[in-house]
Amino acid sequence: MKKKDPKTSSSMSRRHFGKLSATAIAGSAFSFHILPSHARGNLTKPTVVGIGTGGKGRVDITHCDEAGFHVVGLVDTADAKRMSSTERDVKRLKSVIETREQYPDATFFTDYREMYEKLGDKVDAVIVSTPDHHHFHASAMGMQRGKHVYCQKPLTHGIWEARVLTELAKKHGVKTQMGNQAHANDHMRRCVELIRAGVIGPVREAHTWTNRPIWPQGFAKPPAKENVPSWLDWEQWIGPAPEVAYNGNIAPFAWRGWWDYGTGALGDMACHIMDMAYWAVDPGAPATVKAEQQGATKVSPPINSKVLWEFAANQYTSKKGFKYFWYDGYLDAEFDRDTWTLIKHSEEFNHPNTKLLDGLPFQQFGSIVIGEEGKLIFNRQHGNWFLHSRAGVDGFEWPDQTIARAKDQDPYKEWFDAITGKIDQAESHFGQSGPFAETVLLGVIAQQNPDEELKWDAKKMEIVGRPDLKKLVQRDYRKGWKFKG
Repeated sequence: MKKKDPKTSSSMSRRHFGKLSATAIAGSAFSFHILPSHARGNLTKPTVVGIGTGGKGRVDITHCDEAGFHVVGLVDTADAKRMSSTERDVKRLKSVIETREQYPDATFFTDYREMYEKLGDKVDAVIVSTPDHHHFHASAMGMQRGKHVYCQKPLTHGIWEARVLTELAKKHGVKTQMGNQAHANDHMRRCVELIRAGVIGPVREAHTWTNRPIWPQGFAKPPAKENVPSWLDWEQWIGPAPEVAYNGNIAPFAWRGWWDYGTGALGDMACHIMDMAYWAVDPGAPATVKAEQQGATKVSPPINSKVLWEFAANQYTSKKGFKYFWYDGYLDAEFDRDTWTLIKHSEEFNHPNTKLLDGLPFQQFGSIVIGEEGKLIFNRQHGNWFLHSRAGVDGFEWPDQTIARAKDQDPYKEWFDAITGKIDQAESHFGQSGPFAETVLLGVIAQQNPDEELKWDAKKMEIVGRPDLKKLVQRDYRKGWKFKG
């Protein structure tokens, strides 16, 4: 039955980002701990710099502007003013150009390290909307300098990085937010409250799915080398990640399908779609993870996959513990090297058994949370949810609101309210989203080691008995990018 809570009413890609200079990071870059005085207390119009101005970066910057921030700086490896008239007509470059035009008075940089040095205490906050492999450095440098940070999902490229960002946020007392925007929606927060109150009984398992990837994945080697455009500094695009020759099929969009730069469909979408059930059950770190998949290579994530995490029991789960299932991709698809695209031979995408939806049609993404007394079917884009209960809900006492609601269900306004002192933290702050990201990224490691059950020791941050996989937990950086905590 379709249920509305009687106590409530409902109302892609980070394509370009900060150029990094070829010189080594200055000794103070990651050890500078001064918190500017104007970043403390209740600000009325905090200053913000957008690191990454195209695609999702443009969206993030615009929404922060609308929430009340003053945009004082922009950082991007793509310099719109160096583009020819022909290049300015390329669809995927338009958002970079439009952002520069929208904020003509914002100081432009191609190196976010230079931005931190030159703007200094004129900056209260930064928005990190880069490809995954730059999230950690841009965010860590900001927090070490006392900047509040809004960082796009999946927070970082690797587990160790997510752990460090969580610790830095706590150490420096800054206000943080991961960019899984639906976390701010009232209906998600109400479902979390209901599950914790026992509306479906102790939770046994959750199933989440997406039709992505819709970008190329499953290729075995890089495309042929091309000339680097005059408006792009490719050396700095690569940044801390392993080097590869430039090709337009890597950037500005298809980097998601590269293990070295992106985290595939799982990293892209799980922090959105897995969010509600993970938040509701609060399972902590998983004990094991296992992936099954088709089409993955040493270079690129799979065309489709299924991942299972298993967690120990807690107050919200079955006594036998909690299982979390993830499904992604199209079942009959292949990578075509000539066109550098993912070709679908049918529209059938990977998802759980149809019986779990009790006759409802599968949408392109969604989640099902199954308890001992029923199930809750949820989609982050819809204000209504579906509750299927064996015993009905006549005797269920609807819980009071326990999670604060974001102003206008807007994650940017929630972050603004945290920075200006109206609330303590946005709900998707790094203390919550960091451990969640670790779980998602453990699944990414499982995808690189399919058909193996990996045992996870969260305290030691290692996969038990697999020292060879340490490099996937904490990657090595290129010369000049060593982190100094």
